[in-house]
Amino acid sequence: MNPTLYAYTAYVLISLGLTIWVGRTLHRNGRPFLIDVFTKREDLADAVNHLLLVGFYLVNLGYIAFALKLAEHVTDTTAAVEALSTKIGLVILVLGAMHFLNLYVFSRIRRNAALQHAPRPVAPDEILPPDERLRPPLPTDPGQP
Repeated sequence: MNPTLYAYTAYVLISLGLTIWVGRTLHRNGRPFLIDVFTKREDLADAVNHLLLVGFYLVNLGYIAFALKLAEHVTDTTAAVEALSTKIGLVILVLGAMHFLNLYVFSRIRRNAALQHAPRPVAPDEILPPDERLRPPLPTDPGQP
């Protein structure tokens, strides 16, 4: 086999391993958070968690396949390692971006759920009279003495 094929093989194996590891970690550790977001509805939390995992895998595997082609021809081991490090680095950046996107979506869902279940504000006991110092002066009538 030539160095290019070794680089492709290593890229695919490392990228798949990283994607599966991050996806499983997000799936396992995101479940309690989603149960809290969906107010103890474990069935709904599990369904959303699974859908998020499928979407995560689709986006990342699509990126891995899209970025497979090397820009330069690899002729030796050093060039293969350099090309591989660039490709793996981009995959790790995409995985990190997807992780932060998931966290952002979860926090928005959680905030909206908290607002829906928040108690109503307390009605005021009394209404204070307006402060006369803050009221703008009334215009004077030029016809009065």
